[in-house]
Amino acid sequence: MRIAMIGSGYVGLVSGACFADFGHDVVCVDLDKAKIARLEAGIMPIYEPGLKEIVAKNAMQGRLSFSTDLARSVADAQAVFIAVGTPSRRGDGYADLSFVYAAAREIAAHAQPGAVVVTKSTVPVGTGDEVERIVRETRPGVAIHVVSNPEFLREGAAIEDFKRPDRIVVGTEDAVARDVMQEIYRPLYLNNQPILFMARRTAELTKYAANAFLATKITFINEIADLCEATGANVQDVARGIGLDNRIGRKFLHAGPGYGGSCFPKDTLALVKTGHDAGSPLRIVEAVVAINDQRKRAMARKVIAACGGSVRGKTIALLGLTFKPNTDDMRDAPSLAIIPALQDNGAKVRAYDPEGMEQARPLLDNVELAASAYAAIEGADALVLVTEWDAFRALDLRKIKTLLRSPIVVDLRNVYAPDEMRKLGFEYTSIGR
Repeated sequence: MRIAMIGSGYVGLVSGACFADFGHDVVCVDLDKAKIARLEAGIMPIYEPGLKEIVAKNAMQGRLSFSTDLARSVADAQAVFIAVGTPSRRGDGYADLSFVYAAAREIAAHAQPGAVVVTKSTVPVGTGDEVERIVRETRPGVAIHVVSNPEFLREGAAIEDFKRPDRIVVGTEDAVARDVMQEIYRPLYLNNQPILFMARRTAELTKYAANAFLATKITFINEIADLCEATGANVQDVARGIGLDNRIGRKFLHAGPGYGGSCFPKDTLALVKTGHDAGSPLRIVEAVVAINDQRKRAMARKVIAACGGSVRGKTIALLGLTFKPNTDDMRDAPSLAIIPALQDNGAKVRAYDPEGMEQARPLLDNVELAASAYAAIEGADALVLVTEWDAFRALDLRKIKTLLRSPIVVDLRNVYAPDEMRKLGFEYTSIGR
């Protein structure tokens, strides 16, 4: 099947490459000429494990191409996916749908009759109705079908998630569109991966509900971690104790410095706004958003307390800048709140991240970016572990103790065992233990 993917960012590029790997003929479109030129040269705009290899293989075999010409790309496409950004709108937190609507107008002007326009971007409930209105207005009398197909990809594991999904959600009640979507996902359907067909508005809301629920689990265990610290309990044992209950599940019960990334912050905020507009406020999600914002700033206070109540004039080594491991995504990363708070209290920050340095550089002021983890630690007054990269899970602790000016370690991801760290002579602080 011929597919055009409008938007070659995280969702568009991963989805386009995986569809090509299924055997479809895919063109990824983007207005950014420099990005398309880099993609044609095999240079990825994002870090995602396995993405470079799958792009190179399918481009070489002729199933995956890149273009800045939307009109030509959609002209013979049987399905056109909209995978453009929907960032939080400045000032009010609503999802900015201007890119989605602009893409819909241009697609409608050039798509062939019978084409299926699929919204892959994360959009508020009712967006598909507006996309359909734009299509009808642009091409009156031409049968173009509009479908919702939200993505459920974890950064750092996106290719695995796309190829072995828990489920595929498709929002359409149109028989023609349903047949096209079944054909697109046929390789997964044959592997018994469930395809859930539902109304378009229901599919749109399913995406937001899923992200809000996961964000709630993270925020819940973070609050339980605070209670554990206050009462002398261990949050990791609590998480195991509740996570083994199949009704709850073990995932997303890892206490830490708060969630970030491209999805949870903006999607929870957008869902809150949707609830207000519909006259059905989501008080739990509102609390999740507020608590998570407060938590990131609270992590800086934890570091200051571990340093004896003051970091003025001290150098803090910070390991991990991205919001999670196996990505270079800095969007709403906890480090972006922790670092300025430490600087405001007089600290000098030296940081290292395996993949996020270039993305972090324009976002951080007066931060020394080190060449390695040990280079960041050398001569520092304290070490703060913010992102649990595998490279940070087996650091040479004895070496670290010799490099640090003071043996202070603040582990915001509970990577190390408290007993072991104290046995080695560290003044060790973790989360909820």
